[in-house]
Amino acid sequence: MSTPLISVVDDDASVRAATENLLKSRGYIVRIFASAEELLRSPQLNETSCVITDVQMSAMSGLELLAEMRTRGYDAPFIFITAFSNDRVRASALGAGAIGFLAKPFGGQALIEYIDTALKACGGRVGI
Repeated sequence: MSTPLISVVDDDASVRAATENLLKSRGYIVRIFASAEELLRSPQLNETSCVITDVQMSAMSGLELLAEMRTRGYDAPFIFITAFSNDRVRASALGAGAIGFLAKPFGGQALIEYIDTALKACGGRVGI
């Protein structure tokens, strides 16, 4: 099995950089995106094994990104992160099929555990 590609989508550059550094230190291939639209236009979309995305972003939210990817036939697992955690948002994310939900700032180990769960759930497959 090839090394999983993790796509990180967040409009906060410092969160993208910190998450990218953590995941690369664990041996993952990581692509970072400043918006949901940027990921949807990416040539790496078909190679994505897991998506880590902020819930609230300016144009398209993380929940809208999940819905759009499912509409397009992509079944990569999603892990949501947010600075504005509440029970309603958490329930919406998990109800939409998210593997995990983390409030910022989150611990690196918690994120790694969600990624491990996500990759096991999808059998390590990528893309569609």
